[in-house]
Amino acid sequence: MISGANAHSERLDVSRETMERLEILAALLEKWNKRINLVSKSTITNLWARHILDSAQVVRTAPYNIPHWVDIGSGGGFPGLVIAILAAETGSPQRLTMIEADQRKCAFLRTVLRETDVNAKVISQRIEEAPRQQAQVLSARALADLTTLLSYSDRHLCDGGHAILLKGATWKKEIAEARKSWSFTQEVIQSITEPNAVVLKLGEIGRV
Repeated sequence: MISGANAHSERLDVSRETMERLEILAALLEKWNKRINLVSKSTITNLWARHILDSAQVVRTAPYNIPHWVDIGSGGGFPGLVIAILAAETGSPQRLTMIEADQRKCAFLRTVLRETDVNAKVISQRIEEAPRQQAQVLSARALADLTTLLSYSDRHLCDGGHAILLKGATWKKEIAEARKSWSFTQEVIQSITEPNAVVLKLGEIGRV
């Protein structure tokens, strides 16, 4: 088992097959990150907690049996690839779409999907130009400020859909700023990996 995986296997609470797929993701990320910047090099040594476990908690906050989930700015695959791997075990979401403008990062995403034998669609376009997805859930991590993310959510979510967003220490300030131009319901969930971070679950998103 790759270094760090064993320490977090119980917290992930997944099957052996899913754990093996996550190990493939971790190994490919370490290999590709030497050539293209997928994640900060300083976080590689703490890959399992910083990226994989952090991404897995997004799935735990989502409703079950989701028809379509869209992950935007998927980049190094977090949380998108982790969602896809967990979905292969649980069956939810039934369909996952990842949107990423960088062609090299899209090549990485597709390689991991192929090597793990997991299904998901990768769209190589800018988020604001990609076809509207009409998804029930939208996720994003380390991508943009909340006001911008709400604009993307408005484009790609169906009526009644939810945005599930990983946010750091500035989340309260971002919410206050976003409410100047957007209305939304919010549920704030404490991150299990970072003391100052949260998972924001936002619904009923609309322009003010």
